[in-house]
Amino acid sequence: MPYILFLHPRFLPLAASVALCLASLVALLAGVMSLVPVLGFLIGAGLMMIGLHDLLQTKHAVLRNYPIAAHLRFLLESIRPEMRQYFFEDEKHGLPFSRDKRAIVYQRAKLELDKRPFGTAYDVYADGFEWMNHSLAPKPIASTKFQVSIGGPDCAQPYESSIFNISAMSFGALSPNAIHALNEGARKGGFAHDTGEGGFSPYHRAGGGDIIWELGSGYFGARHVDGSFSPERFAQTAADPQIRMIEVKLSQGAKPGHGGVLPAAKVSAEIAATRGVEMGQDCISPASHPAFSTPTGMMRFIAQLRELSGGKPVGFKLCVGHDWEFLAICKAMTATGVYPDFIVVDGKEGGTGAAPLEFIDHIGKPLREGLSFVNNALIGINARERIKVGASGKIATAFDIARALALGADWCNSARGFMFALGCIQSQSCHTDKCPTGVATQDPLRQRALVVPDKAQRVANYHHATMEALAEITAAAGLEHPGSFHAVHFSRRVSQSEVATLADLYPRLEPGELLAGTLEARFRRAWDMADAESFAPRA
Repeated sequence: MPYILFLHPRFLPLAASVALCLASLVALLAGVMSLVPVLGFLIGAGLMMIGLHDLLQTKHAVLRNYPIAAHLRFLLESIRPEMRQYFFEDEKHGLPFSRDKRAIVYQRAKLELDKRPFGTAYDVYADGFEWMNHSLAPKPIASTKFQVSIGGPDCAQPYESSIFNISAMSFGALSPNAIHALNEGARKGGFAHDTGEGGFSPYHRAGGGDIIWELGSGYFGARHVDGSFSPERFAQTAADPQIRMIEVKLSQGAKPGHGGVLPAAKVSAEIAATRGVEMGQDCISPASHPAFSTPTGMMRFIAQLRELSGGKPVGFKLCVGHDWEFLAICKAMTATGVYPDFIVVDGKEGGTGAAPLEFIDHIGKPLREGLSFVNNALIGINARERIKVGASGKIATAFDIARALALGADWCNSARGFMFALGCIQSQSCHTDKCPTGVATQDPLRQRALVVPDKAQRVANYHHATMEALAEITAAAGLEHPGSFHAVHFSRRVSQSEVATLADLYPRLEPGELLAGTLEARFRRAWDMADAESFAPRA
C-alpha cells in the first residue's frame, strides 16, 4: 500500500489527499483553529474516502488504476450528448473502432438499455452507407442459441459451436486476468475462446470454457527446443477435453506475412512455460511455417494434426493475399483428398497490439473481399458443404455478424468487441504495457484493476445481448436462422444516385465452376497460375 499511495504517479491524487488530510489534522491538533485547516481536513478526508473506494470497488478498472483522477473521464462521459464532438473521436479522426460500436458493446456488457431516440445518426445518403432489407412478413423471434456444427467427414469429434465466438488474442499480449475473464465468460455464455498464437495457458484452463487452440509458426505449446514442431507435445496438449478445435494460423489481418519477436526481457516464467520457450532468449514467431513449404505439404500437416488430436476439427486462419496462393491450397485439397474442417478468414482491418503502419494500413485483403473470395473458391471446387468458414475483422454488432454470414461465413469471431466488454477504453497503449484498464498489460499492479468475476459476467452479457439482437434482425428479415442470410438481403449506396445489393457487388460462382473451367476472368487467371506443389505462381 505505501508503494501504491506514494511512489506511483497514477496514485498521486490519492496520496495528495492523504497528505492534505494529515497536514490539516496536525494543524488542528496543534491549535490552529481557522477555516483553512478545517476545510483542508474535510476536503482531504472526502477525497481520501473517494480514492479508497475507487481502489476497492470492482466495477470500473480505470478507477482502480487511477483513483480520484479517473472521475474526470466519467464526468465527461455523463455530458457526452453535448460534449462528445469535442472529447470523443471516432474512425474519421484516427481511432480504429467507432464510438457508436464501443457504446453498443459497453451497454450490452453492462446490461444497460441499448436503445436510442431520434432516429439514426448516420447520413443514409452518404456513399458507402449499408442497410439490411427487411421483410413485410417478419417471423417470430427464434431462440438465441444459434449454433453451427464444425467437422467434415474425416473429423471424429465435431464441435457444435456458437456462431459468435472470441477471436484470437494471446496470453502475453493480454493480461492473465483478461484471459481468465474471457474464458470464464465463454463458459458462462456457451461459446468458444480462441487462444491466439501465445498458447494454451493456465488462465485459459482456469476459466473452463471451450477452447480453439491456435497453432502459429512458433508452435507454442507444441515445439521442440529449436522451435520445430513436436508431434508428441502437440498430441499431449490437444488431448485436453477443453480444446475443441485446432486452428493453424497462416497469417492475421493486421500484419499478414509478418513474423514477430517477443523480447527476452518480456518472457516471464509463466509465458516461457506456456509457450515452451527458454527464459532469457527472444521468443521468435517466423513469418512462415517451418513444418511445410507447399500447399500439398500443408494439407498433409492438417491431416497429421487431425490424427494426433484424436479426430478433432482442424482448420486454418489467414488474411487472403495473392489469389493464386489460396487457389493453390484448393488444388492441393483436390489432389490429396485432404480437406480442412474449417477456414477462418481474417480481414486486414483486424486488430493487433502493435504492427508496422504500412501493414496496418495497406497490406492484405479486407474481410469482405477475402471472405467472398474464399467462399467462391470452395464453391468452385465443390468443397463448400464440407468446410465451414469463419470470419473476423471489426465484427462487434449483430448487423456485422449478419452481413458476414450473408457473404459466406458460417460463424464470426470478435476480438475488440470482447475486449470492450472487459472494459477496454481503446487508449491505444497495448504495446506500451501501460494499459489503463488492465486488459493488455503484464504489469501486476495494472492488471489487478481487472476483476475476473465481474468482467467474466460482462463478457457473457455482451454475447447474450448480441445474440438477442441478431435474433431480432433475423426475424425482421423474414428468416428463422441467421444462417439463411444471403447477399441480396443487404444493400449499399455506391453513389448519390446508385444502390447495389451485396449480391451485385460480390457475385457467386456456380458449384464446381473452377473444376469445370470458369469463365470469370479473375478466377480463371488465378486458377491457371495456381500450383498445388508450390505457393509460387506458374508462369
